[in-house]
Amino acid sequence: MSSMFILIAFILLLGFLLNIFTSIWAYRDSLNKGNSKEYSIVVLIGTLFFPIIGLIVYLIIRND
Repeated sequence: MSSMFILIAFILLLGFLLNIFTSIWAYRDSLNKGNSKEYSIVVLIGTLFFPIIGLIVYLIIRND
């Protein structure tokens, strides 16, 4: 039973870290694309609170 708990905790930790890294990447990418700091903060908050949907939306609307 305890090994199952450790496995679930490890998977949740990996998901949390992946969310943090992708949010930081989206924030930095938004700044590097020349967007304002306020827009980049909105991107950061959107990807932090809505990880999958926020990242998909950002990847669609980012200007290339």
